[in-house]
Amino acid sequence: MNILYITNHLNTGGITSYVLRLASALKDKGHNIHVASSGGELLTKFLEKGIDYIHIPIRTKCEISPKIIFSLLKLLPLLKSRNIELIHCNSRTTQVLGCLLNRYSGVAYISTCHGFFKKRLSRRIFPCWGKRIIAISEEVRGHLLKDFNVEGTKIRVVNHGVDMGAFKPLTQEQLRQLNNKFGLGNWPVVGNIGRLSDVKGQEYLIRAMKKVLSKVPQAQLLIIGEGRMREGLLRLVKDLRIGGNVYFVPAVKDMNEALSSMDIFVMPSVKEGLGLALMEAMAAGRAVVASGVGGIKTLIKEGFNGLLVPPKDADGLAAAILRLLDNPEEARRLGGNARDFIEKNFPLTKMASETERVYLECVGSKG
Repeated sequence: MNILYITNHLNTGGITSYVLRLASALKDKGHNIHVASSGGELLTKFLEKGIDYIHIPIRTKCEISPKIIFSLLKLLPLLKSRNIELIHCNSRTTQVLGCLLNRYSGVAYISTCHGFFKKRLSRRIFPCWGKRIIAISEEVRGHLLKDFNVEGTKIRVVNHGVDMGAFKPLTQEQLRQLNNKFGLGNWPVVGNIGRLSDVKGQEYLIRAMKKVLSKVPQAQLLIIGEGRMREGLLRLVKDLRIGGNVYFVPAVKDMNEALSSMDIFVMPSVKEGLGLALMEAMAAGRAVVASGVGGIKTLIKEGFNGLLVPPKDADGLAAAILRLLDNPEEARRLGGNARDFIEKNFPLTKMASETERVYLECVGSKG
């Protein structure tokens, strides 16, 4: 099958990671894979996998941006010349582009919903979901049914899959170099990886860290990611006077390195479709603490492979973090169970096969 993925950019982030893992796995299954995007720092990883890349000016969040039309004009002739059989979109603006491509070429398109959406009028008037909609969790499926009245027969739940081979222990020397790279000392590290956004809840983690430091003064907090909340979070750290223990690092390319630097991984999200970074932390064998929201509740079994706390609960986060810092043996047990749980229930091969099944439902369709 000739498959075209469309994504706004190829910078570090959940959607780029999703497309790279899925495209690579399906290429290994014998499909011809093409990716259209505005490019980004992870482009080389796609090229290394032998995936065909098409540059389009789709770096926009505006549904009526001229960039969508420019991208349409570039892609239309390529759909025919490369015999594209299915288009897979991964954001609102790429869904609009996919809808237009379908209208003018007849090539079927689908979309993946990676989380929760605001109830904007434009989405109701011009839904642009595609022939099938992949929801990354049952919670996202319920959101589509309840908030957007999407036809249930069109939705397919396909959970993220994790490449377990990407998460291997580092040597002591590698860990030492990694700590130097991040500016960390030889003390316990609490970490978070994700977009710096209000829905990701880093504010509550920072407030929790203030309480943690009152009990464990040498503990460190490492926050990896970029986003519009960065300046506000930096101000909060300053106001709480914990700047000497909190480290902000931009997005990193190697998740195994980033996670290896952490003793405890915390995902304090207010909303979360499933939580890819959390899944990867579990695959890396980290002890995890997370908010009991959305798809996270399907990943963490309280006291077995992680700890759950209510959302927006800094006190609860602090208590869970201190519990693991005070009980390293429990942290190791939770981390080992977390890795086994992901390996058993969320292999990349399962994600690829289930997505392939969705594609086969759509090939040849005009809708």
